[in-house]
Amino acid sequence: MVKILVTNDDGIYSPGLRMLYEYVKDLGEVYVVAPETPKSASGLGITLHKPLRVSVMDLCGFKVYATSGTPSDTIYLAALEITGNVDLVLSGINIGDNTSMQVILSSGTLGAAFQAALLGIPAIAYSVDVESGDELEGNEELEPVLKAIIRESALFVLRHGMPRGVDVISINFPRTVSRDIRVKLVRASKLKFSEKIDVRVDPRGG
Repeated sequence: MVKILVTNDDGIYSPGLRMLYEYVKDLGEVYVVAPETPKSASGLGITLHKPLRVSVMDLCGFKVYATSGTPSDTIYLAALEITGNVDLVLSGINIGDNTSMQVILSSGTLGAAFQAALLGIPAIAYSVDVESGDELEGNEELEPVLKAIIRESALFVLRHGMPRGVDVISINFPRTVSRDIRVKLVRASKLKFSEKIDVRVDPRGG
């Protein structure tokens, strides 16, 4: 039976993680290893200078290995300690899109997928252009499309491997979809957000 690792960067309580697990739980032996708290914008960061802890818990009826580390840490923890070699890594479903290089290079969702690729494991990252989990879970228009495309893309890679010359697949969903939505292959944009530093004074005057 194939082994699938499900992870994310929004933490174990993100509805996107639960949805991803539910969508693929029958496709093989599925493990969930994820950060215990949100780790957005952690990129390929790994834990080196402090203890890296793992706890096992039940989350809505399925086992989760929750770690104090980053999304990239979850890949090492799974491959080297928890699951052994896996056949496919699925990262997400991320709250927010990953459509610009500015975001992709810092994304924890993509970071986990990139780390998997560096270990030779096929990886797919899923992101949705929503601002909160409330927009994601229970969305009667969005959920059927998410489920169909996630299952089909995961099954494609399990059956055929990654497309030639491709290390990571990143799939982004708009917040508004229809059942006949078309999937397009596009280049990432360069920038999405303007840069700003918010300078403030703390309560102690610092």
